[in-house]
Amino acid sequence: MNDATGMPQTAVVLGGSSEIGRALLRSLVARRLRRVILAGRDPEGLAAVAKELEALGAESVETLPFDVTGVAGHGAFAADCAERLGQIDLVLVAAGILGDQAADELDPEATARVLTTNTTGPAAALIAFSKVLRDQGQGRLVVLSSVAGVRVRRANFVYGASKAGLDGFSLGLAESLRGSGASLVVVRPGWVATRMTEGMAPGPMATTAEAVAVDIVKGLERGTAVVWSPAPLKLVFAVLRLLPGALWRRLPG
Repeated sequence: MNDATGMPQTAVVLGGSSEIGRALLRSLVARRLRRVILAGRDPEGLAAVAKELEALGAESVETLPFDVTGVAGHGAFAADCAERLGQIDLVLVAAGILGDQAADELDPEATARVLTTNTTGPAAALIAFSKVLRDQGQGRLVVLSSVAGVRVRRANFVYGASKAGLDGFSLGLAESLRGSGASLVVVRPGWVATRMTEGMAPGPMATTAEAVAVDIVKGLERGTAVVWSPAPLKLVFAVLRLLPGALWRRLPG
């Protein structure tokens, strides 16, 4: 059960070796998080996160294989996690890929891979876990979206469109959860320095995984529906959304 400040005692992380997810879990273990399930396709990465969390004071950290694109198994997986934890306070959906825009836009299979990994798979997982949280009458889904999906740009439209799809789906699901006791938080980070962006030039208002984690924790405490990280991006995109197409296309990539 979440405590009075909204902090969870149990959590499931899909994409358990995600750097943002890892930073968030460190913050939550320092508060009240005690039991965690890390799920993903990188067993060595999951094991490293589990070891770190246990050293920080987590009582139990399990690692489970999970492929977000394997949608047929998501319902059974969510039910298994609920059985293992007894009750799930928080589900973090952090699975995703950046892709390679230049190559992806010329390759139908590559485009489909990005969309399946970033949109279809996570959406199916959200439905599976939302059923568990509805049945419990409590719990929160936290979805890592991106500002790239707020207004899709030519420079990264495959990735941006995949996040736009996930973002819109998540907002709709959040509305459907009203009155159920469960809720959903959409997180929209800007450019984040992680393994995924290594070697890329930092974008405007670049941030870190640790800073995004701090913003998410603040959002959980306040009951915020959408977390922008860093926060000023909310105002920036309020303006950018209104730019005429001709001006939007002239912005640097």
